[in-house]
Order: sequence, then C-alpha cells, then structure tokens
Amino acid sequence: MPVIDLHCDTISEILARRRRGEICALRENRLHVDARRLAESGYLLQCFALFVDLDACQDPWQELQELYGVYRQELDDCRDLLKEVRCGADLKRCRAEGRTGAMLTVEEGGVCGGSLERLEELNRMGVGMMTLTWNYPNELGAPGQPRRASRIPEQRGSRPEGGSPKGLTEAAPQGGLTDRGREFVRRMEELGMIVDVSHLSDAGFWDVAQMSRKPFVASHSNARAVCPCARNLTDEMIRALALKGGVMGLNFCQYFLTGPASGQESPGAVEALIAHARHIVRVGGIGCLGIGSDFDGIPTNRELPGAEKMGELQEHFRAAGFSSRQIDMMFSGNMFNIFEDL
Repeated sequence: MPVIDLHCDTISEILARRRRGEICALRENRLHVDARRLAESGYLLQCFALFVDLDACQDPWQELQELYGVYRQELDDCRDLLKEVRCGADLKRCRAEGRTGAMLTVEEGGVCGGSLERLEELNRMGVGMMTLTWNYPNELGAPGQPRRASRIPEQRGSRPEGGSPKGLTEAAPQGGLTDRGREFVRRMEELGMIVDVSHLSDAGFWDVAQMSRKPFVASHSNARAVCPCARNLTDEMIRALALKGGVMGLNFCQYFLTGPASGQESPGAVEALIAHARHIVRVGGIGCLGIGSDFDGIPTNRELPGAEKMGELQEHFRAAGFSSRQIDMMFSGNMFNIFEDL
C-alpha cells in the first residue's frame, strides 16, 4: 500500500553532515530516508521539513534559505525518482503515474520573524505545511515542550539510544497563540498552507482548533494517554482534531512512544506504535490517523531503521488486527484527502 509520511528531517541532517565535512546526498545515503528507498518502498509522498533551530544560528531566515537551496538541488538531482508536489493536482498525478512525490514543509514558524510577507514568500517557494513553533516561544505562540538547554537532542545521532532527553520540560506553558499567530493561521488557510500544531502548547492547540476553518494537522505527535509527554495530544485534542477533519502522524521516536527512563533499552517501536494507533482510533476514529515518522530527526530504532521498513510495518498492523482499509487510510488515504484540496 502507498505511504504518505508527514515529517522527516532529512534535508536538515544532510546539511548538518556536509558542514561536518561529510559527503551526503538525498539520492542514496545511510540516513533513515533517501530517494531510492522511498521509490522502492512504494511511497506516494514524503514531506521534507526544513528545520531551523533558532538558538543555533544568527539569522534564521538565512538558515532556512540555505536549507532550501539544499532541497532544490537534491530534488533536481533526484528528478528521476522524486516529483515535486505543490498542490493536490500534483499529488493526484503522482498517484496516477506511480511516482513518489516530495512536498516541502517548515518546522519552526519563528523563521518568519512575525512577517506575513515572509510567510507568503514561503508559499511561493512551495512550502505546503508549517509548524507554528518548535521548542521556543516565538512571535506566533508558545511551544508545548520548551527548550531549556543550549542544544536539544531531537536530531538524529545527538543523543544516545536508550538515553533520556535532556533539556525538555514535561509541563506545557500556559501561553497560546499571539495576535500575530492568529493572523498567521488565517493567512495560511487563505494561501492553502496546512497549519501544523506539533510542538505547539496546549493553549495554542485550542486556539487553532477554535479559529481554524480548514483541517489542520499534528504532523508528528502521538497519544498522551499512552505516553504522558507534552509533545503528544490528549484525548480531548484528538477528538477536536478529528472533528475538524484533521490528521495526526504517528511519531516513531521512542521518547514519544513509551518514554523509557534514562539508561533503559528502548522497547519495541512497533508494539508501541500499534498501542498508540489503537488508542487514537478508539478516541478519534480511523480518519484522523496518519504517519509522521520524524525520520532523521530521531535516534535509529532497530525495528524501524528507515523508510525501507514501511511495508513490514504495514504487515505488523495487519497481524495486529487492522483491516486493509484501515491500513490504507492510516498510511496514505487520510492525508491524501487533506492534500488534494491544496
């Protein structure tokens, strides 16, 4: 069955490795995601996030432009394997032609510095979806899991597998969207950009849920009732997202699946993913469930080492009692319904 993955950090990881002097390309690599494996594994669409750490660069907008340059060059070099998707018609053509699509997204609305003109520029660049925050407060709102360390261990390889995530707080701040954040939500909907509430505070989530006129997503967030982490959604949030016609993408990161204590071995990722999926379906229905792997932004897990394992993951869900229709909806159908309106 085809796959639509709402979130990976591969472009940011490629640039980070190049800055360390390594040779790394999207076409074929040793990361979680490359173009060859996407095509061979039956992906319909991979969303490529341009992730910017506001605290790790002098000029976030310039950092985003450098990431964008990497994306454009890599996409051109992989044009025989990947087709750029900017709208629903592009995605439909990919499905009809059996091609793998690539959609550009942004993880950290703070790159705009509160400027609606920069938001519109992102839209012209082909950005189809954007998180309003990452782990810092910005001009748009407050994060759900604020950063307090100088480096946050969310990128691949930056924390040891089995270790605890330092620098993360469990309690979400009280602040929601700012007035400018509300303007951004309205303008994103006008432009046809999907509002992504992953990383946003609880109050910010409810602000988006209250004011949104179109479906929104939590591109890489799990169920808080299964793993009590502020990055995950409560049952009330899952129901509200479902009522808006939105989708939440299952995140493969162990800390958002089970949250093991420091020093413990990560439990089986597949077993935990199935537990989250069952809970989300029970609370919000199968129509709000999707995939948001967070590949190349998280440590490697032995059971899910990369994009090549998505077919096996589908079989695990089938063995766990999910029907073919449910698996199709979860892995691509639900997000296709949202993207086809872009």
